[in-house]
Amino acid sequence: MRTSARIFLLAGLVLSFAASTYAQETLWWELSTEFIMLDQQGRYSEAAKVAEETLTVAEKTFGPEHPYMATSLNNLASVYHSQGKYAEAEPLYKRALKIREKALGPEHPHVAASLNNLAELYRAQGRYAEVETLYKRALEIVEKALGKNHPYVAAFLNNLGLVYKAQGRYAEAEPLYKRALEIVEKALGKNHPHVAASLNNLAELYRAQGRYTEAEPLYKRSLKIVEKVLGKNHPDVATSLNNLAEFYRAQGRYAEAEPLHKRALTIRKKTLGENHPHVAMSLNNLALVYEAQGKYAEAEPLHKRSLKIYEKAFGQNHPDVATSLNNLAALYQAQGKYTEAEPLYKRTLKIWEKSLGKNHPKVATSLNNLAQVYRVQGRYAEAELLYKRALAIDEKALGKDHPEVASTLNNLAELYRAQGKYAEAEPLCKQALKIREKALGQEHPDVAQSLNNLAGFYEAQGKYSEAEPLYKQSLKIFEKALGSDHPSVATVCENIAELYKKIGKEDEAMRFEARARRIRSNQ
Repeated sequence: MRTSARIFLLAGLVLSFAASTYAQETLWWELSTEFIMLDQQGRYSEAAKVAEETLTVAEKTFGPEHPYMATSLNNLASVYHSQGKYAEAEPLYKRALKIREKALGPEHPHVAASLNNLAELYRAQGRYAEVETLYKRALEIVEKALGKNHPYVAAFLNNLGLVYKAQGRYAEAEPLYKRALEIVEKALGKNHPHVAASLNNLAELYRAQGRYTEAEPLYKRSLKIVEKVLGKNHPDVATSLNNLAEFYRAQGRYAEAEPLHKRALTIRKKTLGENHPHVAMSLNNLALVYEAQGKYAEAEPLHKRSLKIYEKAFGQNHPDVATSLNNLAALYQAQGKYTEAEPLYKRTLKIWEKSLGKNHPKVATSLNNLAQVYRVQGRYAEAELLYKRALAIDEKALGKDHPEVASTLNNLAELYRAQGKYAEAEPLCKQALKIREKALGQEHPDVAQSLNNLAGFYEAQGKYSEAEPLYKQSLKIFEKALGSDHPSVATVCENIAELYKKIGKEDEAMRFEARARRIRSNQ
């Protein structure tokens, strides 16, 4: 989980009202405080009703152009945002921004807060070009108004970094995260929760790049800070535990990931309630740990319970519901239950298209997943159309050199390989490898995957001498990045064993098979 924030503003202007309006002013403050409490508890339907009432009171008490009216509009927009009602949230955020610009001036920090919130909405929709413009303007405002070393500046640097990370612009994101960390350490001290958040974001960036040895100490320091400052049972501790656990899961360190996810789940149930969306997130992530180990019977009820919580909290058409459906579908797919997976993937696609727009990267993800189901069933023509549409979306939304584009190219190449269309598959494999090496560096696990796939392509054509060095290079990268006992290492060992059988190296084949079996048995 990355750390970013929408900004709620209650305190600010000093008001002077006649006695007849004092009761209404007090009511507005009480309702606004109640809204924030409900929002933090994930009780969004109740929060929306309170936000609507607060807006009515604000307009009647302060007038339609007052900054408190902007605050009320922002709060209602925020709960719509949380519910995935993006089309309803956008005009409210825009109206709040317009009021603040008129009442406070275009360079007031509260205007920057409105710009931030509108940018967060657009980021959820993948509208990155618009997001970047808004964040940069907000950053310029707070730097001018509050100074370049104010904690608010760090918050905007962090959010701009998230946009760059989402686009695969890692080299641009890193200095922003580092500057944000430096600011909060200096302004707030090295053991402040905001420092922990900055450490987490930098760690997430390193994880995306496969820089695991740099990421792990940052995750651990972040966790240590929040445990010390907030107590070991605070929801923010659960977030840090979740992030460290996901880091371990990515490396196949399941024995380390599982207890962390379980502890995070226990904390969230206790502090937030059994039906909070963060509980659903923990259930989902624990299920993924079980699924990665082939513990499908343990994973399925967790995915189903997670889905149920999300549907209750957000309704059946929220993007987080789609994510939960996608993960349940992937579980069925892993078990070869394609007739159960397909309708879930289709429902996922429909939700993301409706809530995020037909050209969002998550739509491309959904198309890829549905195409995978078609491919393994031999429904090649249907799969090809989906892969090509996914590729067009990712290239337009993220750029032609983004790692997600490489993933789709790889999938399309695998489709062609399954049909024996080697002349069409090879350039796609090579293009995917080139993108990954450029974006992620030559020692990233995704580069190893591309090498493995290209080797498999050569092996299928009988080009064994070309396949062998690629398999070995892939194995070396996986071992270095993920450790010698990771499932991906076992996969490459199995592939090498099959290759050696074909070229008569039986003894070496047996050695790699034995190693793969040992790794699998320890999972």
